[in-house]
Amino acid sequence: MKVTPLRLTPGADLRLALESWMAQQIEQAGCLISGIGSLSVAQLRLAGRRECTILRGELEILSLAGTLAADGAHLHIAIADSSGSVIGGHLCTGSLVRTTAELMVGLLPEWQFRREPDPATGYAELQIRPVPAP
Repeated sequence: MKVTPLRLTPGADLRLALESWMAQQIEQAGCLISGIGSLSVAQLRLAGRRECTILRGELEILSLAGTLAADGAHLHIAIADSSGSVIGGHLCTGSLVRTTAELMVGLLPEWQFRREPDPATGYAELQIRPVPAP
């Protein structure tokens, strides 16, 4: 595994920045090892829902985890508001960095991740394949 640190600055869309960065890598599989920072807007898809919920304010990223592929990501986030209330779910686009997002990304050169439609779930789900030998 190759570990790469990233820092996103204020106003960056957390999900789009990660997807864009991954699409530029030679490796075809990655994972979030850790993610902390803050958001001014969080868009989360909560369990069992189809639509994203929008939260605004001074929000702290407590945890960010997931898988990254050149064709998409599956990311879960836990955030706290200024009263300490915690909520989590699937990270949607439109989640904007407030002061910083400090991320540790693991790149997995031996693997290929792809997202393919799964008729059983209705979502583009992770397909895992080893990288073919040269």
